[in-house]
Amino acid sequence: MSLLVAQDLHKSFGRTRALEGAGLTIRAGEIVAVMGPSGSGKSTLLHCLAGILPPDSGTVTYRDRELTTMSDSARSELRRTEFGFVFQFGQLVPELTCLENVALPLRLSGVKRRDAERAAREWMARLEVDAVADQRPGETSGGQGQRVAVARALVTGPKVVFADEPTGALDSLNGERVMHLLTTAARETGAAVVLVTHEPRVAAYSDREVVVRDGRSRDVEFVR
Repeated sequence: MSLLVAQDLHKSFGRTRALEGAGLTIRAGEIVAVMGPSGSGKSTLLHCLAGILPPDSGTVTYRDRELTTMSDSARSELRRTEFGFVFQFGQLVPELTCLENVALPLRLSGVKRRDAERAAREWMARLEVDAVADQRPGETSGGQGQRVAVARALVTGPKVVFADEPTGALDSLNGERVMHLLTTAARETGAAVVLVTHEPRVAAYSDREVVVRDGRSRDVEFVR
């Protein structure tokens, strides 16, 4: 069943055309790697899919709701409750402990602190970073920080996780560990994952690859 569908997306930044007719369909529970060289438009495609950037034209539909016609507040709520995000450098809040960072999406949705932190501890244990719960992000290693970011992305029970170069700042060993834990957790919870990467070893964790080049996208054969 189609969960998220983008059709004929166009997006320009000034005179630079980032997307020229790109499209993508994500099915519930699948892991899709969006690949392409630097500047191909793959991150712009992800941001449009997630409702972070509005396309100049084209449509993005999530569970029969068109993101391109939703209000900013409605898209923000969707990103807070239905979507999870993992970025290249984690983007954790440095003033908060790792536990507080993971609990933050729940707290922003009105969950009581005790309940939010209980869920956060459970996810930190699943991602093997419960030992750094009381540390701040600057006191952790890069691999630990990224696994904290993955726990934060999954704590709300999202339907879609958007991961933009999630291993780009890590060495190969830590990158493999993050990808294993991310994809295992996503499959266990039934979350779909949209994974932007330029690394074949990272894309190998996906079910399907989509190649973006010059702002256009095309499916390639299923990996599995």
